[in-house]
Amino acid sequence: MQILITGGAGYIGSHTIIDILENTDWKVISLDDYSTSSEDTYARIERITGKKISYHKVDLKNFNEVLEVVSQYQNIEGIIHFAAHKWVGDSVENPLKYYENNLGGLVNILKIQKDQKIPNFIFSSSCSVYGNITELPVTESSKLNFPESPYAYTKQVGENIISDFIKANKSLKAISLRYFNPVGAHNSGLNGEIQPQANNLLPYITQTAIGRLKEFQVYGSDYATKDGSCVRDYIHVSDIAHAHVLALKKLSEDKGSLNYDVINLGSGNGVSVFEIINAFEKENNLKLNYSVGPRRDGDVESIYSNSAKAKEILGWEPQFGIKEMVISAWKWEQYLSENIDY
Repeated sequence: MQILITGGAGYIGSHTIIDILENTDWKVISLDDYSTSSEDTYARIERITGKKISYHKVDLKNFNEVLEVVSQYQNIEGIIHFAAHKWVGDSVENPLKYYENNLGGLVNILKIQKDQKIPNFIFSSSCSVYGNITELPVTESSKLNFPESPYAYTKQVGENIISDFIKANKSLKAISLRYFNPVGAHNSGLNGEIQPQANNLLPYITQTAIGRLKEFQVYGSDYATKDGSCVRDYIHVSDIAHAHVLALKKLSEDKGSLNYDVINLGSGNGVSVFEIINAFEKENNLKLNYSVGPRRDGDVESIYSNSAKAKEILGWEPQFGIKEMVISAWKWEQYLSENIDY
């Protein structure tokens, strides 16, 4: 099977390519504009898997450019669409950039799907579509509240666009995967996420541990949680990657009963900020320099998933726990500091 991956040089996209090369005989075509990634990612993928893929520098906002590349290939059977800007704070400051890129790129790749008669489509969505939710755990039938950021809005609207598109094109199929908090890196320590400016908890932790940052701040210790800090559902990036492979297999093997669906990807366990910090210190035998500050505007107190549907439909369950997340994240940060100038 030949598949097209957009954003293949990115964090989750690259791990999905690794999973495909290690566990299937599929041929991969990767598209990326390298705006938040690098072509060097493919060399790391080859080092890990011993296999090469086809890849192209393409701006998804330019339909003709995408069509020119994709039309070179015959019999593409699936698309996994990762390419998107994803930083919440940046989306608040630059909303039009997110609407143009995330929604414009999505519309173009769906047009490609129809034009090239590519039957199956997997969309990289997010738990942010649920907004500020209070009923836990979060299921696929939970209410979709008004999104908290332009980024989240692009994911919510993106799902609606795909749903409408599939209804109008009944020969095509799609699944949107709503994942919670992807963390960690490949267990080899050779591939992970590059964040020049830390935006998430684990990069703050690893960049402090390596000395790139002097310290990091925990935002709030007075929440009504087990230890006063915010609770999130962390999921290893390799588990997230494998779910995309299973979802594409499901669509390709399905004989018509499934046209469009949404599926949560999470561990189902709420883990606090302090629990992540303590696990990182314990498993890596390190002491972190951090301070506790006031709550941060917009932070949800607690959110975690019910991912029973993923198990039922995809046969998917997380294989990695917090231990593997913090160990792999630290291995990757050490590799970064020695090999990549970011």
